[in-house]
Amino acid sequence: MDTTTRNEPQQQPLRILFLPYFAPGHLIPAADMAAVFAARGARCTILTTPVNADIIRPAVDRANNANDSAPAIPIDLSVVPFPDVGLPPGFENVRYMTQSHGPEYYGKFLHAALLLREPFDRFLATSRPRVDAVVTDSFFTWSPDAATAHGVPRLVFLGISVFARSCFESTLRNNPLEAFPDDDEDPDAFVLLPGLPHRVELRRRQILDHRKRPLEWEFYESASAADQRSFGEVFNSFHELEPDYVEHFHATLGRRAWLVGPVALATDSRDVAATGVISTDGVADSCIRWLDVKPAGSVVYVSFGTLTTFSPAELAEIARGLDLSGKNFLWVISGTESSEWMPEGFAELLARGDRGFVIRGWAPQTLILKHTALGGFVTHCGWNSVQEAVSAGVPMVTWPRYGDQFHNEKLVVEVLKVGVSVGAKDSAAAIDTHEVIAGEAITAAVKRLMDDSEDGDDMRKKVQELRAMARRAVDKGGSSYNDVGRLMDELMARRRCDSVGENVQAS
Repeated sequence: MDTTTRNEPQQQPLRILFLPYFAPGHLIPAADMAAVFAARGARCTILTTPVNADIIRPAVDRANNANDSAPAIPIDLSVVPFPDVGLPPGFENVRYMTQSHGPEYYGKFLHAALLLREPFDRFLATSRPRVDAVVTDSFFTWSPDAATAHGVPRLVFLGISVFARSCFESTLRNNPLEAFPDDDEDPDAFVLLPGLPHRVELRRRQILDHRKRPLEWEFYESASAADQRSFGEVFNSFHELEPDYVEHFHATLGRRAWLVGPVALATDSRDVAATGVISTDGVADSCIRWLDVKPAGSVVYVSFGTLTTFSPAELAEIARGLDLSGKNFLWVISGTESSEWMPEGFAELLARGDRGFVIRGWAPQTLILKHTALGGFVTHCGWNSVQEAVSAGVPMVTWPRYGDQFHNEKLVVEVLKVGVSVGAKDSAAAIDTHEVIAGEAITAAVKRLMDDSEDGDDMRKKVQELRAMARRAVDKGGSSYNDVGRLMDELMARRRCDSVGENVQAS
């Protein structure tokens, strides 16, 4: 649905300010979302800091320079200094966190988020024409009150699924661990998250415990309360992917939502800016050439996002599992340049080049997932990766590490039924250590996903159906396309009401 009033003579386009958090999984889809709204005639600005601007600039430049779908009004980057909170120079994104930095660095990032209110206020106060809406991350808990002070509606964008958002809200509202004593010796006991459309159970240690992490619990309660005071929430998802949870979000939680994704599919920007770094060493060409000679559906792609690291023992077991599976594999390894962890014979397997291809660092993920050789994706279940897999029609082996990734695993494996769990039990922060999963378990999950079987066939069929739904959602007349139009219509109507009110007061 298009907004006709945006095309009237002398009608100023909607102006939307985006303020994403300092993490790739938040920044990049926010940039893609800005491109979606800009393509529909909005004037979009992304407020961020120098290092984070460099991460998203390729995606912004691609949106602004696209030949057939360039926005009439280019997306702007408004760059402000990163607040001085005692972090090293250039340390402006959580992707640089390692185990050596410790949890105090997370506190400094949250403090920096608080200090961004001043440039945010300044932008809203001095912007001409005035801003019609702000889209800010839940980590900026002050933003709804700041936006209200300037008479501007605030929209939430956290970069997670509606399913995960609903699970978080169930946890905060019901505190399901309250019934368990502190000294309970079974951290793997399953706990029901009440009040959801499906029966969703997580292990105790996969759920935020208010007794063990009281400050984190307090922060999420504060963020949830701030989000509920907002105009509504935008999601990088589409109605057909999680319809029961869209209805739950509206009817049970009483929250407003617009689903406008998959934004990477709508913009096709992720091929160039998967992490804000364009490959200069031919990695993209090399891996695609390697895939080109593989049979259709024969390669398992292994990648765990920009923030996930593995211990040497974990890397060794992944290598064993891939070797034992007998499948062709393309594995993206980040966080280490060492090869000392490789089990005997694995380096020789890679040197032959027939079955395995390893990329260290950046990889063209959407290009890889779209390739016909792909038959499966071993993923940490970050929401962007799940969306990209669904958009490409690739079933998943799920290996969540922390946060909403365990919720997304439940959605993929138990609700959508397009994935197989590798059996990860422990939730820990990106910089913490994890239990080692044996190579045999990895092999079993990969083979169950990719071998010819009734289970595998069902998952492949289902994910192809979701792929078609995702494409229809972002095409003209689709559910996400229409949600963008509805939100822009509502914001334009709000502007007209404000204008009438101001004229009445002036007279």
